[in-house]
Amino acid sequence: MAGALFLSCSQDEARIEEQLAQMTLEEKVGQLFCLRPESLDTAIQYQTSADLPAFKLQEVNDRMREMAAQYPVGGIVLFAHNIKDPEQLARFQADLRKLPGAPLLYVDEEGGRVARLANNPAFGLPKYENMTVFHSPREVRAAAFTIGSYLSRYGFDVDFAPVADVNTNPENVVIGTRAFSDNPKVAARMVKAYVKGLQKAGVQSCLKHFPGHGDTQADTHFGYAVSHKNWEEMASCEMIPFKAGIAAGAPLVMTAHIAAPAVTGTDIPSTLSPIILRDKLRGELGFKGVIVTDALEMGAITRQFSAQEACVLALQAGVDLLLCVKDYPKCFEAVLAAVADGRLSEERINESVRRLLILRAQTKKSL
Repeated sequence: MAGALFLSCSQDEARIEEQLAQMTLEEKVGQLFCLRPESLDTAIQYQTSADLPAFKLQEVNDRMREMAAQYPVGGIVLFAHNIKDPEQLARFQADLRKLPGAPLLYVDEEGGRVARLANNPAFGLPKYENMTVFHSPREVRAAAFTIGSYLSRYGFDVDFAPVADVNTNPENVVIGTRAFSDNPKVAARMVKAYVKGLQKAGVQSCLKHFPGHGDTQADTHFGYAVSHKNWEEMASCEMIPFKAGIAAGAPLVMTAHIAAPAVTGTDIPSTLSPIILRDKLRGELGFKGVIVTDALEMGAITRQFSAQEACVLALQAGVDLLLCVKDYPKCFEAVLAAVADGRLSEERINESVRRLLILRAQTKKSL
């Protein structure tokens, strides 16, 4: 089912092509971004994401509406500090969807410590200690269906889950028990079950963090991290859960900002590597869905590249959706400039927007 993202109905495909043809370049570029809501508020200035909870942005304001009128956006991801209770969340989401670009709504709700709703006592939702507590795919599928059901009920389109990493490095500080197992075959069965559970609940899944963050030691939130494995070693471990999730029909894959020099021959983060994304993920694994970056505001990116440079390089590498950029207007203009000077073709932009329109069709949301 690697090609499950593509619609089988020629009528639907024709409708998407017609929609794409009617979009301006600016509308297309807006679809390539999934932002924190704070990125639309010009009054909020922050150094790192750790600064954001203090602002408690939990409603759409006029500054956000003015920003989106000039720079439409295709997706918004909400974090714990953006969510107070069910009533506030419903109002916030309704107003977000009215913004130019009609953003899809994303959330990180893996279970365990990364669960923006379940870890909020105002929602009274079932909680899971971590991902290693499950003993069978049946248990995982049931848990994912539960998670997907409440995410659907509370208005989300895409869950940035499951974690498809294999937790093979006990000194890993960022993945750990967010992964299902240190055994790739066990992890693969659990990942497949999680994808199926979300599908049954009507929420889209996202495999992360490609090409595998489980064997690294550093945290890419803060700086450089590396996997020293070559591709053959990755194929026998890290790729097994990703292949299972793709075969199960996962429509999104999130990149990792880790370097893989034994695969690429450079220290460039995988998010910006055409070898990792085009040759390996699309070519060898046959993934036809949406490739989304991990947050581009993370240290592994920002310590080496400007936000504008990272956006253009990611799109050149094969990314479709740019997550959590700082200084959205400059990044938006940088993509437009790259089209104008030939570093990116409009057809390259169309490739990504087409995939994102297909994702919208799967969520039954239109622009």
